[in-house]
Amino acid sequence: MNENTARPANAAGPLATAVLRRIEVQRQQLGLTEAELARRAGMSPHYLQLLTEAGADFDPASLLRIAAALDMTYAELMEGRAEPPPGQQSASRHPALMKLTARECWDRIGTHGIGRIALPVQPGPAVFPVNYIVDGRTVLYRTDPRGAAAAEDSIEVSFQVDHIDEHHRDGWSVLITGTAEHVTDPETIRHLADQPGAQPWAGGVRSLWIRVTPAHITGRQIHTV
Repeated sequence: MNENTARPANAAGPLATAVLRRIEVQRQQLGLTEAELARRAGMSPHYLQLLTEAGADFDPASLLRIAAALDMTYAELMEGRAEPPPGQQSASRHPALMKLTARECWDRIGTHGIGRIALPVQPGPAVFPVNYIVDGRTVLYRTDPRGAAAAEDSIEVSFQVDHIDEHHRDGWSVLITGTAEHVTDPETIRHLADQPGAQPWAGGVRSLWIRVTPAHITGRQIHTV
């Protein structure tokens, strides 16, 4: 097929519209003009427009060249990516950001089990994911006494838990700042080990329990109104 081929009678349609939208989005993200995209794909701008409006059945080989020029696979161009990268969807139409009360913060982190502990180590602060449990108004996790997440006793730390819903473009985040304490009482350790979620996901021997006692707890939630 050559660039003088007439446009087929059934050129327009939902598939053509979807393909055109994907091409436009990817072209803009790559910072390409239409002429630059056509040059990359080895065709004239007029034929590029004809292809994007006609759909997959018109000239699949040329659409494959367009996909390659856009750093996409043919399937991504024709069907869309199965799952967009996190955080790259557009914001909801009417987002609202609200502060959470201390009680609302505890209500949210009490229903989850994965957080991030931030430690003041050298050469700079480090953050590690850990599974945790809530006990009263404290957060506890267990780790290897010689592991990277083993906070020193009585050191100041921060602990963050969040939840993101990509589909609805909403979520919440809770931040605790406080003090890490090594738990050494055998009875307390036995009590903690029996709690749901007490088994460390990392496996292995994780004999050190660390309790984070908050000095401050803050949270925010974004949702659609």
